[in-house]
Amino acid sequence: MDQYEFIRTANRVYGKNISQVSRMTGHSRNTVKKALREEYQGYRMREKQPFPVLGPYRDIIDDWLRTDQKQPKKQRHTARRVYNRLVSEHGYEGGESTVRRYIRTAKREFGFTVDQAYVPCDPEAGYEAEVDWGSATAMIGGKRTVIKYFCMRSKFSGKHFVRAYPCERQQAFFDAHLHAFQFFSGVFTVLIYDNLTTAVRKVLQGKNRIEQTAFRKLKAYHNFEARFTNPNAGNEKGGVEGLVGYARRNYLVPIPDVVDFDELNAKLLEQCHAYGSHKIAGRERTVTHLHSQEKAHLLDLPRTPYSNFLVHTGRVDKYSTVVVDKNRYSVPTRYAGSAVSVSLGVDRVIIHYKLKQLARHGRLYGNNKWQLDPDHYLDLLYRKPQAFESARPIVEWRSKWPAWLGKLQIRFTESQGNTKGIKDFLTVLMLYRDYPAEDVAGAVQQAVEKGLSSSEGVRHLLLASREQSRPAAKLTNWSTLPAADVEQYARLGGVV
Repeated sequence: MDQYEFIRTANRVYGKNISQVSRMTGHSRNTVKKALREEYQGYRMREKQPFPVLGPYRDIIDDWLRTDQKQPKKQRHTARRVYNRLVSEHGYEGGESTVRRYIRTAKREFGFTVDQAYVPCDPEAGYEAEVDWGSATAMIGGKRTVIKYFCMRSKFSGKHFVRAYPCERQQAFFDAHLHAFQFFSGVFTVLIYDNLTTAVRKVLQGKNRIEQTAFRKLKAYHNFEARFTNPNAGNEKGGVEGLVGYARRNYLVPIPDVVDFDELNAKLLEQCHAYGSHKIAGRERTVTHLHSQEKAHLLDLPRTPYSNFLVHTGRVDKYSTVVVDKNRYSVPTRYAGSAVSVSLGVDRVIIHYKLKQLARHGRLYGNNKWQLDPDHYLDLLYRKPQAFESARPIVEWRSKWPAWLGKLQIRFTESQGNTKGIKDFLTVLMLYRDYPAEDVAGAVQQAVEKGLSSSEGVRHLLLASREQSRPAAKLTNWSTLPAADVEQYARLGGVV
């Protein structure tokens, strides 16, 4: 453009002729004439790109590409492979970039797909939603933890649901669906997934899949259709792929510091609701307004919630624990050696002996972890008080119990001796079975302050405090009652 302007200015303003302008610029006379005659058009592509060095080899390359059309996609010539073969087999001395430019043009002519094209779609209300998992880091209970978070996004409204879990196991996958359906107030007709193993047992040719039996059961119960993307084709569910990154950047930055997953998921749910006021680019209405339109098109939720439990059988070992999914959960010691049934949920474990519930624990993930309820071991420790100090359930409990309990234990052992004092202290701990923890803690604190050194004193204070907190009975206002009819008594005796 600078040269074009210079040529025209030199001729039209300063009167330089064509020969003079040609000498000044170094351009040919024809180029100068063209600049004076026409508007500036910039550089024009040649109608036919010459390949002077590659010319003698073009027929060879074309033969290789024709052969490739009949070969598997993963065993076709790349531009690098073509270049290497030309050099080693035919003595080619040109540059690799020349080969690459020719291959790009030739592949289009031979019908190879070079750059993929996409069809713009206008999704139907309440019809499709996309599902995916993401990974991030959070502080859970003071420990830096890698978390997995489930994402479901409506294609029509853009409304989305995010929930965190310690893993991507099938039960977590199903639990996330159940919470998502509640969040959306219905079930989408079609859910779009990649080929995750919790849903797909085997990928077949084309769109065919062999689905996991448990996943088919979830589908049948909620009556949605599962659609799976082609392998390595994240663009086929691009909305939820974008949500995974959006949630990580906006919901998990800064790194959340929470007590447990319940607190984290409460925060995520709050942010998902807040997103309802957002307007997606190119749409006039908010996410919440669009979702209100699609609600009527969603499938109704089943009346009875889906039971997302796995039932196992087990046996209580000598440590009064049941091994479930490579972790141990305690039951009362009197059931040692008994056969039990275990209901395994995504966040809890329930253990039954016949029809009686023995224990209920939060679920552990990982290997060789122990979930011990100290109450299960108190009766056994009462018979074996020497094991009290080293008992794992007591050691774990002691790190959490009120300081007053530790002071009470010292008082008991000092006044009654180690064995009797521990037994009497265990009697106090057993009060937690029948009374609220805060009431027991209050009685223990009073006992320490008053210098009491027996469990009977603690029990007396506990019962007294509960009696004082009980509301007084309301007295009857006798003046409002009707006068007695004495003739009723006469009739009872047969006197009229």
